[in-house]
Amino acid sequence: MKYLRPFDLAREHGISTQAVRNYERDGFIPFAERTPSGYRTYTETHAVALRAYLALVRAHGHGTGGQIMRSLHAGDLDAALTAVDRGHAQLLRNRGTLDAVGRAVEQLTRRGDPAGPAPSAEAPTRGGPLNVGDLARRLGVTAATLRNWEAAGILAPAREPVTGHRVYAAADVRDAELAHLLRRGGHPLEHIGTVVRQIRTAGGTEALAAALDDWRRRLTARGVDMLDAAARLAGYVALLGVRPSGGGPGPGA
Repeated sequence: MKYLRPFDLAREHGISTQAVRNYERDGFIPFAERTPSGYRTYTETHAVALRAYLALVRAHGHGTGGQIMRSLHAGDLDAALTAVDRGHAQLLRNRGTLDAVGRAVEQLTRRGDPAGPAPSAEAPTRGGPLNVGDLARRLGVTAATLRNWEAAGILAPAREPVTGHRVYAAADVRDAELAHLLRRGGHPLEHIGTVVRQIRTAGGTEALAAALDDWRRRLTARGVDMLDAAARLAGYVALLGVRPSGGGPGPGA
């Protein structure tokens, strides 16, 4: 069996040997055997594990990538695959939201109507204006988040004359959904404020279209990263010989 040093694993990925040791400590790669003098000795299994983990980090982030690897090392393939599935499901939701907003932008561009329909085709505004609680539930955010967006100039709801409560009309809901999309795409509040203000003024959809194109490119890149991660993970699972926890023959056996 060929043994590898921490340096050998680190050099392939341009990381430090301390990072390799940290990944071992945290359970992201298997524990290494030690020589009589205490030096770590790694094998090709560790190299495959490290490639899989770093690919998972690029595709799913550090937290999920670590969760997947620890589940595998605990022999829980189902838990690892569930974490992978969640990442793919989130990517699909993001694509759906992006497509819905893209359609709304096309409508705004054609009509020149800054108070056009809300982007989400699945949840149109019905029954008149919304209050802050209704809008927060619709988006899955907190009321404090909506107030932060208002402070950043992203939202400008009207106020009820007597109570002073915020009232979100159709255009406000549209602005909030656009802000929610762009935040999920990683855009800072300052940029979102600029985009929404342009939408709020007639004929200002160019900046939003550019932002959506940028996020679409990011989603595509993430999808490619997920393909690479899945291939590397499958190779590592085969190497480990991990089996589903349910046991028994598969469907059609």
